[in-house]
Amino acid sequence: MQTRPLGQTDILITPIGLGGNKFSGSKGLMGLVMPDLSQEEITEIVKTALDNGINWIDTAEMYGFGQSERAIAAALHALNKTDDDVVIATKWNPLLRSAGNIPNTIDKRLDCLDGYVIDLYMVHNPLGFSSPESEMSAMAGLVEQGKIRSIGVSNFNVQQMQRAHAALAERGLPLAVNQVEYSLVNRKIESNGLLDAAKDLGVTIIAWAPLGSGILTGKYHDSDRYAQAPFGRRMMLRRKLEESRPLVDALQKIAPTYEATPSQIALNWLYNSQGETVVTIPGASKAHHALESAGALNFTLSDEDMTRLNQLSRQFR
Repeated sequence: MQTRPLGQTDILITPIGLGGNKFSGSKGLMGLVMPDLSQEEITEIVKTALDNGINWIDTAEMYGFGQSERAIAAALHALNKTDDDVVIATKWNPLLRSAGNIPNTIDKRLDCLDGYVIDLYMVHNPLGFSSPESEMSAMAGLVEQGKIRSIGVSNFNVQQMQRAHAALAERGLPLAVNQVEYSLVNRKIESNGLLDAAKDLGVTIIAWAPLGSGILTGKYHDSDRYAQAPFGRRMMLRRKLEESRPLVDALQKIAPTYEATPSQIALNWLYNSQGETVVTIPGASKAHHALESAGALNFTLSDEDMTRLNQLSRQFR
């Protein structure tokens, strides 16, 4: 199993994790756009990921008001997994809340995870009522109480991330991660200073939407598949479909060389493009999706192919 450190902590994770956003059931805002999976289906997805070299799962309070956390815990118990077998990351929802809510709700998060340790606890976005400094102070208190192991943020810009890092440094703690959108069709963090700042601070980038909401699979470039997609998804994808066609064509041509799929090529590029700074969390609504994601860990793209994809995707910086 290939692993890399989670920021400047002693926690080791695989370059690819399992995203749990599709385990929301029909609850919450995420439930409006995610499939309603049975517990048996979720357990099989988790089993497939762990059996094939993935060692961590990302979830959040916001994913079904804790439903994703509960489903992941139930799957791990059914599989007789312990804290030594898996790293769990989850997130506090800051919307309409202040930092004081962080210690007030941590026991609910632990209850949803039903005995499993929170290895990484993140502020889900910078839209709360409190400053990054106040939020990090509350998070640091949870580490000191032994309720979480490490601290991260999600969707923070450069200045917000730097402030969070500085606040934790005053408590002798590292900021482990910033979870942001990053893929071959969204490389903005390379040009807005976020990636460079993360490297300078020793912060791991967790890339969400690593397949560009499905664009990099190539399936939506087929007119029939595009027509069958929900209206909202079509509107979201329409502009990028033609812009990304040369890139997707390259993914499809490169894939047979590695006995891989275009998605696996895109994931492999993503976690290898920036040294050990970037890891990623593709979601899965079926077990074979988790198997495909894990398969991206089994090869390394050549320098030539890395360069080719870099050049074809530069417009998305």
